[in-house]
Amino acid sequence: MNHDRRSFLQKAALAGAAAVFSPRPLISGPIHYTVNDMKLRFSPYTLELKHTFTIANYSRTTTPDMMVEVEKDGIIGYGEASMPPYLGESQESVSAFLSKVDLSKFSDPFQFEEILAAIDAIAPKNPAAKAAVDIALHDWAGKKLGAPWYRIWGLNPEKTPVTSFTIGIDTEEVVRQKTQEAEIYKVIKVKLGRDTDKMMIETIRQVTDKPITSDANQGWKNRDEALKMIEWLATKGVVFVEQPMPKEQVDDTAWLRERSPLPLIGDESVQRLADIKKAHGVFDGINIKLMKCTGMREAYKMITLARALDMKVMLGCMTETSCAISAAAQLSPLVDWADLDGAVLIKNDLFDGATIVDGKVTLPDRPGIGVVKL
Repeated sequence: MNHDRRSFLQKAALAGAAAVFSPRPLISGPIHYTVNDMKLRFSPYTLELKHTFTIANYSRTTTPDMMVEVEKDGIIGYGEASMPPYLGESQESVSAFLSKVDLSKFSDPFQFEEILAAIDAIAPKNPAAKAAVDIALHDWAGKKLGAPWYRIWGLNPEKTPVTSFTIGIDTEEVVRQKTQEAEIYKVIKVKLGRDTDKMMIETIRQVTDKPITSDANQGWKNRDEALKMIEWLATKGVVFVEQPMPKEQVDDTAWLRERSPLPLIGDESVQRLADIKKAHGVFDGINIKLMKCTGMREAYKMITLARALDMKVMLGCMTETSCAISAAAQLSPLVDWADLDGAVLIKNDLFDGATIVDGKVTLPDRPGIGVVKL
């Protein structure tokens, strides 16, 4: 081997070693890394109800709310956290939680499993705050893809169910008025759980013979009395009973289900995915609400598991704007019953989205969750 060739090989070997062991890159010019510049914004809002809303445990005329936006690539995704009293959240707690959410640390905003798991791990509970981010991310992603979520999930928008219209506990006069206002709806949902239960049903029956769904909101404490009430409801065209007894009274509820002539649907007893197996054998079905299950991603998983366990599925809501209602409506072709009237119960909606046409949930052909800010 001549001297020039030996010298060349020695220099090449040294260069290779330097490439392996040198702490500094051997390339010149700027290095570009993928950065997610998605931004999160939120602001408090108060929903104003058209009528005082009364259930077994409380009454209210407003609902605290938080409006959320995520923005990237000039696209804005909308989300919402609605906070009725029983969730235990407030505008202050939601604001504190959302202040800890940093979407920019995730390299790919489409990796929902990773992102939403990390957000869920920030703090326990806070389901409405988590749902607001989930909804906004879904809206952004759908808009980025140029498709509504029902299409991304492969669902037929013509198979959406009718939705019920909710009548809270009230005087005979007001119950009659609300029933008349619900003329376009095919199903009436009535809140029960007080000593006025029979009056509520009988007043509605004076106005209409439409099917009725009932929700006791944990208001019945004695299982024998609950059974008698359910047997009476079965003679009045009631379809099912939602959360008849307190969620702590699991054995009593299971006893009631074995004897009930009507299906029992778990609501307060079924918050998230992990609760479904516990509800199996205690309830005939579950009521899924985005505000209690942390959003669209988990709601989809809950529907899948409930179906695998041969349980009925209801899709419900809180009092919400058309933002959260439209997000839930994307899932509605998958369920047996819908109670998605939250936006029609308020008088200061901020969005145009899913609508009720002749009593039926109707999905707009728009990307994301299908809403336009008014």
